[in-house]
Amino acid sequence: MNAEFPAGTKIRIAERTLLVQFQKEWHLHNPLQDEQLNFAGQITVVRDVGYYFGGDELYWLEGIPGAWHEYCLSKI
Repeated sequence: MNAEFPAGTKIRIAERTLLVQFQKEWHLHNPLQDEQLNFAGQITVVRDVGYYFGGDELYWLEGIPGAWHEYCLSKI
């Protein structure tokens, strides 16, 4: 499996409106928590990458809590 954003990649978290939409529509594993919405638009670095059983990529970011879905991130 190849991560879209390998560890060390500089990324931007999506804007709040997209995060809120994702939070409302995503009903599977690792839902976004309300606390994560506060980090909308921030730039950080991917600390670690993992994969859910179905192959979905999950990202953990430097200095920002929670697991993040690829849809909520973009490369700088």
